[in-house]
Amino acid sequence: MTSYSTGKASRTSGLAIAGLVCGIVGLFFLPIILGPLAVIFGVVALRQTGSVMAKWDIGLGVVDIVLMIVMFVVAANNGGSLTWHVG
Repeated sequence: MTSYSTGKASRTSGLAIAGLVCGIVGLFFLPIILGPLAVIFGVVALRQTGSVMAKWDIGLGVVDIVLMIVMFVVAANNGGSLTWHVG
């Protein structure tokens, strides 16, 4: 039996998908853990496939880390509390 290819095969890595999930979820929960994981998964996937998704992983991971640092600075200036008063 002969198999034929009908186009360019997609080279999406499982690590790139895992990094993207970590980066997106890290925006809302546990950025201290998921941000660095997204960067690590993105770098490994970038070396393996060179995909655009891996670059997004790295970017989202960096955003997670920056947001984490901002939250720590806000908490330190509020006496260790992240409560915000509106109004």
